[in-house]
Amino acid sequence: MLAPATARVPVGGPGPAVDSARSRGSASGVTSLTYGQYLRLGELLTLQRPLSRPEHHDELLFIVQHQTSELWFKLVLRELGTVCACLAEDRPRPAFKAVARVKTVLHSLTDQWAVLATLTPADYAGFRGDLGTSSGFQSYQYRALEFALGAKDRRAMERAEADPLARELLADALKRPSVYDEFLRFLARRGHDVPAEVLDRDVTDSYRFTPPLLPVLRTIYERTEEHWEEYEACEELVDLEDSFRLWRFRHLQTVERIIGTKPGTGGSDGVGYLRAAVDRRFFPELFAVRAELG
Repeated sequence: MLAPATARVPVGGPGPAVDSARSRGSASGVTSLTYGQYLRLGELLTLQRPLSRPEHHDELLFIVQHQTSELWFKLVLRELGTVCACLAEDRPRPAFKAVARVKTVLHSLTDQWAVLATLTPADYAGFRGDLGTSSGFQSYQYRALEFALGAKDRRAMERAEADPLARELLADALKRPSVYDEFLRFLARRGHDVPAEVLDRDVTDSYRFTPPLLPVLRTIYERTEEHWEEYEACEELVDLEDSFRLWRFRHLQTVERIIGTKPGTGGSDGVGYLRAAVDRRFFPELFAVRAELG
């Protein structure tokens, strides 16, 4: 918890309110900055603006749920960038730490669905029409998160054409190697015989299951003492995917509980789309190799 009174201003400065407070600070760098100024609560707490008229009691819950999810997505995207950078620099330990943070955030996001599940079908019906064509299906940060994990889809770029921020974020995520790409390159630099078709692939394409990779992973799992860090990296990614799938599954359950099999507001298939998403794998060989062990 942040202290409610005095705080030390972080490098880079969080914005105008903090800049103003800094100008009144002492030579030591300690200012009269308040909790509200540091977090810019005056601005933050005005961003929940229900559209229903008269305002439906439960629309605020719906907005807060989705806004907080987007804030967590922002953090997850940065941490996945750290994972990629550390693996590219052959520094697996800091990468593992960043993965651990992402897993913890995903657990928090999974638990958060329980709050939205307090919304009954009748509650949601009271303001659903005010959402228009907006939908969580359109979350460009979520799409960028999928891109960072290797599930890339250029059609998401087309849907983002009208939003410059979305287009910029997705274009950057599309051209970057995914977490799995960097992991496999890391294995190759450690002397593992990773297939050239994987190392030289077009990273703007979605990753596809590559059977020749299975013997490489089998060796790591069968000789863990020789390849402990690589083995640990494998298991960290398995944990990461498990955490992500749990979040997706809880999302599916919550949507099914509230709207059943109705289509989503943005034109998606609703529950059908979410159910298919639960079964998609980011790191397919890490799960397939388990059938070959022992």
